[in-house]
Amino acid sequence: MSAEPVTSRAISVEVNGEVYERDVDARRLLVHFIRDDLELTGTHIGCDTGNCGACTIHLDGEAVKSCMLLAVQAEGSSIRTVEGLAGDGELTPLQESFSAHHALQCGYCTPGMLMSAAALLEQNPQPTEDEARTAIQGNICRCTGYVNIVEAIMSAGGK
Repeated sequence: MSAEPVTSRAISVEVNGEVYERDVDARRLLVHFIRDDLELTGTHIGCDTGNCGACTIHLDGEAVKSCMLLAVQAEGSSIRTVEGLAGDGELTPLQESFSAHHALQCGYCTPGMLMSAAALLEQNPQPTEDEARTAIQGNICRCTGYVNIVEAIMSAGGK
């Protein structure tokens, strides 16, 4: 007699400083858990294949594409989404720099770009242009041509 497959599992994750405990389908992608279950819709879904970077979050301090992970893989982890960047309603220097440098147009890629750039700046507060470009190479923007995004990242460095 074979055991029935596990279809859901209880997980506990910290998201933007708040602990959430939920039962999730074992096959549920982390991006869907964040957007649909936690209603944190700043994390965008662009491709579900890991190519575009719109779903980039920080998982235990590392920038990752949340469409490439199952929610159950985040068990016990600390997650930061774009909603967790700004504290007390104040924009971070990076977010202010994106605005000042016109580093967005349609805005769809912006949350993923911000999360990749924030991860870079946390490790390297004053990146070179090449380092900034490397940090966002997994994020696709179909509007800007990246020049203003790179300028915004470099301008925010050290602030």
